[in-house]
Amino acid sequence: MTQVSTNQKKPTWLRAKLPSGPAYGQVREIVDRNQLHTVCQSAQCPNMGECWSRGTATFMILGNVCTRACSFCAVQTGKPKELDLAEPYRVAEAVSKMKLLHCVLTSVARDDLPDGGAKVWAATIRAVRHRNPDTAIEVLVPDFKGKFDDLDVVLNAEPDIFNHNLETVERLQRPIRKTASYQRSLDVLDHSKSKGLRIKSGIMLGLGETQEEIGQAISDLSSVKLDILTLGQYLQPSSEYAPVDRWASPEEFSKWKKFALSKGIVVVESGPLVRSSYHAEEQSARFAKDRRFSA
Repeated sequence: MTQVSTNQKKPTWLRAKLPSGPAYGQVREIVDRNQLHTVCQSAQCPNMGECWSRGTATFMILGNVCTRACSFCAVQTGKPKELDLAEPYRVAEAVSKMKLLHCVLTSVARDDLPDGGAKVWAATIRAVRHRNPDTAIEVLVPDFKGKFDDLDVVLNAEPDIFNHNLETVERLQRPIRKTASYQRSLDVLDHSKSKGLRIKSGIMLGLGETQEEIGQAISDLSSVKLDILTLGQYLQPSSEYAPVDRWASPEEFSKWKKFALSKGIVVVESGPLVRSSYHAEEQSARFAKDRRFSA
């Protein structure tokens, strides 16, 4: 497989599409008018131009300040000063205005709140569903410190897809995710699967992991009966964050896709620019059509 030194310019396969068309402006107007945050903006997603031009965005609830300081994430870290209880209704209105058939919600970590923000999560899911009964709801949640009582508040609101990212291999969890835990994340996914939900997770390549460690992480995710997996290239937000160890080639991403499928994971989105919510609606549709789950 081809690998490119990170001392060189980004390879051609990491060129994101620029924003274009009227849909991009419409999405920005709806987000701004409803005073909402998106992970597209806050996490500096390279696909924002493409996704917003297609009329989609990933809403980030519970504010724009995260209580955790992960070494890969561009979202602002600090002490949140507010809890906006009207936010769920504005999110639901934005989903309606955008006419989304598949809505993706995520949030900052709110370890400052007794329930980690679980009640606001549940209120947002229910508000979106009430306002948009035909819209599928996908949630990308933090680990709630492994507190299943809080996690169940979210699960009981019945999202259609439950996503929690493993992010990286087991050895790199502490330097990259700091206050998270590899096993805790697997436990969160396993618990959600036991409740009958469709589960999803993601891993970044290029943080210093070995080939053997990537294979083990995918195998561990398959052991909790993961349904959907995303694999993408880590991009350093700024010099303050973990450096890029290498550029994983499209051929490597193709190899890991084949491996993950062979382990029984139903849908695998694997490529340099893939992110958690990238083409999420298409992923869900492919899962629904898979004959192994037609019953």
